[in-house]
Amino acid sequence: MERPAWAPRSIDISVPSVARIYDYYLGGSHNFEVDRQAARKAMDFMPGLPKIMQANRAFMRRAVRHAADEGIDQFLDIGSGIPTFGNVHEVAQRVRPGARVVYVDHDPVAVAHSEAVLAGNPDTGVVAADLRKPREILSSPAVQTLIDLNRPVALLLVAILHFVEDTDDPYGAVAELRDALAPGSRLILTHASYEGIPLSAERAEGTVAVYKDIRNPLIMRSREEIARFFEGYDMVEPGLVPMPHWRPETPPEDEDPYAFSGFAGVGRTA
Repeated sequence: MERPAWAPRSIDISVPSVARIYDYYLGGSHNFEVDRQAARKAMDFMPGLPKIMQANRAFMRRAVRHAADEGIDQFLDIGSGIPTFGNVHEVAQRVRPGARVVYVDHDPVAVAHSEAVLAGNPDTGVVAADLRKPREILSSPAVQTLIDLNRPVALLLVAILHFVEDTDDPYGAVAELRDALAPGSRLILTHASYEGIPLSAERAEGTVAVYKDIRNPLIMRSREEIARFFEGYDMVEPGLVPMPHWRPETPPEDEDPYAFSGFAGVGRTA
């Protein structure tokens, strides 16, 4: 397999990556055949996966605009993935020029492309780190330089927590991040679930098995389990809901049925 010029030498291009598979679902070009093969296998069971990812991105943009409209001018996006059109800094800085954004991911391709996209934007930064190690994120030079933790921050955990197994204590990681944030901060979150998927759980399990095979287990949590991530936050209306129902800009009934898979919500610290 020929290595593209944009692929860091340090990565194994024969191993699928969740970030690059996500990029493929969104119609991006920074993925390899091994990623496309895994994505197509997953779509054999759940053909609406691209619609789910598009709904994730649309919710993220609405939630970031809401936070910026409410006066938030600092954003910490963990599990940010490969940059696409309408990224957090574009949305936030359109509402609040000078808004500061730090992207965090552990995928080398996502980090490399984020750095390339953000070159020349002094109000943005990139951190190579893992959600499971909050202290490394919070103590990173980019966060220390750009984010004032004594002021409200919007913390984004969009389509990332369902890749963290219970044995890695995702609730503890989210709580540690919450405890580092100032009052008035926001948690912007989406999470996969069997609830809302327009096909049987048995068929959806085929997609889950594909992610398990590529050593990135997809953890499908219930609405109740997802709600636990918001402990210590007051839910912003309309609460924890399917993505198209969170402050929609177009009629939810016009959305593809797959867009209602999983849940999204925004919380506010007291």
